[in-house]
Amino acid sequence: MKKFFEEFKKFIMRGNVVDMAVGVIVGSSFTAVVNGMSSFILKPIINWLLALIFGAKSLSEIYTVLKYVEDETTGAMDLTNSIYIDWGAFINAVLNFFIVAFVLFVIVKLINKLRDIQQDIDEQIKKETLTKEDKKILKSRGVKLRDRKAVKAYIEEKEKAAADKAAAEKAAAEEAARLEREANPTAEDLLKEILAEMKNK
Repeated sequence: MKKFFEEFKKFIMRGNVVDMAVGVIVGSSFTAVVNGMSSFILKPIINWLLALIFGAKSLSEIYTVLKYVEDETTGAMDLTNSIYIDWGAFINAVLNFFIVAFVLFVIVKLINKLRDIQQDIDEQIKKETLTKEDKKILKSRGVKLRDRKAVKAYIEEKEKAAADKAAAEKAAAEEAARLEREANPTAEDLLKEILAEMKNK
């Protein structure tokens, strides 16, 4: 029995189970927010506008009767036995789809924008993170870490020195490759030299 509960504890404490639980809870809350915005804010406004356009009090009054059956007691249309096309319900369903899709699009776009901003901030922090050696150099120069201007100038100087070093190494490597090729010419190089000499003659 003890082994069973240990396995259960291990299963519950696994990262993906916790992530899944959090995802389900956040997902249900997210659905409630989207549905609330759709049903209580956007949909009533659009329904009101469409009702004004179609000349009805609400979309529920927009329908086409194919077979009219009168209710004997009230004299009104018997909705259960009559055959009619409910345009209002159809328009409502289409509107609901587009509203939910639009709200989701806006929310996802906003979340992606915030994520991009956070990534930019993280990259900037990572770029400006000082090593122990950097801190020692700044201390030896009498620069305090609170002095953001001086620290930024040091980082820029360090990046420039690294770029200059990389450029110098690249130039040295290219020069070494050129000298190596001159010392050990290929058949193509020899042919080019012969052709050049023949043209000069």
